[in-house]
Amino acid sequence: MAIPLDGVRVLDLSTQVAGPYATKLLADAGADVVKIEAPTGDPLRRWKASAQLAESEPLPDDEDGALFRFLNASKRSLILDLETSKGRDALLGLAASADLIVESFAPGRMAELGLSLATLSAANAALSLVSITPFGQDGPWAARPATEFTLQAELGSTAARGYPDRMPLGAGGRLGEYVSGTYAAAGALAALQAARHSGQGEHVDVSTCEAMLLSFQTFQYIHAQLEPGSKVGRSVETPSIEPAKDGWVGFCTITAQQWKDFTLVIDRPELGEEDGLLGGHTRFEHWEQVSGAIQAWTKEHTVAEAVEKAELLRVPVAPIGNGQTVLRTDQFVERGVFEKNPAGFSQPRVPYRLGVGENRPFGRAPSLGQHSAEILGEATKHQRAGATTPRLRNAAPKPMAGLFVVDFTAFWAGPVATSYFAALGADVVKIESIQRPDGMRFAGGIAPTEDQKIWELSPVSHGANTNKRGITLDLESEAGLALAKRLIEQADIVIENFSPRVIESFGLGWENVHALNPDAIMVRMPAFGLSGPWRDRTGFAMTIEQATGLAWMTGYPDRSPIVPRGCCDPLGGMTAAFATMLALEVRNQGGGGQLVEVPLVEVGLNAAAEQVAEYSAYGELLERRGNRGPGAAPQGIYACANDELIAIAVETDEHWRALVEALGSPELADEGSRERIEDRRSAHDAIDAELAAIFAKREVADCVDALTKAGVPAAPLANAREVRPHPHLEERGFFVTHEHPAAGSIGYPSFPMRFSGHYLPVRRPAPVLGQHNDEVLREKLGLSDNELSTLRSDKVIGEFPTFM
Repeated sequence: MAIPLDGVRVLDLSTQVAGPYATKLLADAGADVVKIEAPTGDPLRRWKASAQLAESEPLPDDEDGALFRFLNASKRSLILDLETSKGRDALLGLAASADLIVESFAPGRMAELGLSLATLSAANAALSLVSITPFGQDGPWAARPATEFTLQAELGSTAARGYPDRMPLGAGGRLGEYVSGTYAAAGALAALQAARHSGQGEHVDVSTCEAMLLSFQTFQYIHAQLEPGSKVGRSVETPSIEPAKDGWVGFCTITAQQWKDFTLVIDRPELGEEDGLLGGHTRFEHWEQVSGAIQAWTKEHTVAEAVEKAELLRVPVAPIGNGQTVLRTDQFVERGVFEKNPAGFSQPRVPYRLGVGENRPFGRAPSLGQHSAEILGEATKHQRAGATTPRLRNAAPKPMAGLFVVDFTAFWAGPVATSYFAALGADVVKIESIQRPDGMRFAGGIAPTEDQKIWELSPVSHGANTNKRGITLDLESEAGLALAKRLIEQADIVIENFSPRVIESFGLGWENVHALNPDAIMVRMPAFGLSGPWRDRTGFAMTIEQATGLAWMTGYPDRSPIVPRGCCDPLGGMTAAFATMLALEVRNQGGGGQLVEVPLVEVGLNAAAEQVAEYSAYGELLERRGNRGPGAAPQGIYACANDELIAIAVETDEHWRALVEALGSPELADEGSRERIEDRRSAHDAIDAELAAIFAKREVADCVDALTKAGVPAAPLANAREVRPHPHLEERGFFVTHEHPAAGSIGYPSFPMRFSGHYLPVRRPAPVLGQHNDEVLREKLGLSDNELSTLRSDKVIGEFPTFM
């Protein structure tokens, strides 16, 4: 069987999680990834989260950490000192035979080293450079210090999560790094495919800030345009993660109907009839009353009993996973989700399944410099043609131009994938029905004015469906299903993200699609997979976060875990985009069409892999710690004057010294006893109290300005609906304004990567319901005006929901 990226060569200069996860995805798909390290090695080699928290012994001097080994399996290691001309010359020699370089230096550092894309292109015109930084390569904040924790605050995620009697909560773990790494991997494949057509490599400028903006809040900045002046309040989902008799169980009630069904689960149907409890935010306003009712039932039942009853009533539900329990969860055991890393600990398998083509088995992560002689000996082999002057471009590449995508996706995860295809040039036709439009259309939380249509006011529907054409087809009718099949016959890609039984009930499962179109790639994105005891369960992003351990790391230790709130959807969508592009690689190699399965739960398990690795390698169960974490001390949220809040994360000893100086408070240093991070971690409570007293007397803007200028990661806690106008994002041109036929003027985001200075285009706004019925059905299927009129009168197509 074909290995999708066999023959692709990648030079990996990155560290931490985002870059190595991107190159891990490439390596697992068959690319030859050379990890290039300084003589001191990648600092992540020494990382062991529980040891950082002083909860276990540090790693032995000769041992690499489990997280490093997970991220760097199957790669080769080369030592190069890029501070020397010899090291730089060696890199240029390797670049001559490479397809991609992935790096995570500070903006402009590659150019300072004499390794700009122009220099690299002189050695290899088709070479693409992928750069991952907090804010991108240019713009007013390009050099601004940031961590995932401060970016969450900056982008409005943190302020909206938590309880009124405590500080808001950042999402635990390193989820933002996995999100930006997945975007980087998808961008790398786009650059690779574009370079094959043009012979010219791309500089893919990936911004973690932009990736997290698309993932850590539900397009609330679009909500602000649809409902000016509104704000997001702080809340915890109700219900969500609740105490059971023998553990924790997670529920998800996004729609009013799911809440009504949930009240039947807990034997309190009268709560489902109260108008004031139908919405999630209004339920939180009655948190004590509602939680009391919920927990009166859950505490009297086991997790298994709660899951069984909720599943019976089609309420999304999951046992709460962590690094220990996911290893024995029946769904994951039966599907063989966890495999052994060659170092002996457990790790999740690749988060997608290819029907044709295969992934490389996990190899051992390399020791420092293990392959140096071998790699340097290959440096002159297979050199590409050089070009001294890179060709100027006036637009982002369109490597998917000419491809036709039939899009059956709904809600968020699937639409993100197809929106990416459309941004890369594919013709994407989104199919809904007037009997059952995309359910996300009704999850906007916006009350329409008299002349507005509520189904056109969902921020997520707007943000996740740009560049597409939209039609309606009633698949339960003979005529509608026949038209859908005719579209499938022309498709390059067919994609859906319902629970498995839905698309199969229409006779559009893989065997049927393959019979209609043997060259079509069908992408299925079920919550839990196409097999196993959880196969037919309903699951949303928050269910995935509950089941995989991602929620386990968020919250206060003395209260329930809290969901990160939706990040798994864009993470899953971009993983599906990556896997689909691999399937296109296989098809281009003669492999034909195939089924691609992307279970969202396996995407989530990869993002939570550190918990499993830490537990299976060291016997340490990582736990939630409020706003503290293993990577920084102090790290927290503090109240400034006027009750405004600031987030800071002191990752290094240099950060600490800069913070003390910037705040003009030498007493913080405590006579030098806090110079090391382990000392500051031990004194965290005392430092928190001192910082709280200092910040309480100062304006948040002044504090953020002073700290960031001193190089200390800091950010105000923004309200998610007040992120725009954002000085950096506006300057970079991240948003594009379009006039939406029903909602008016909307500023839409692009994707979080620039290709040689250009964002992927936002050519058109999200479609209104059935907007392109006549256009698409005439163009693709040759229907006449009379035929369209008959379909409309029979309600096979339409532009207005039948139930409104």
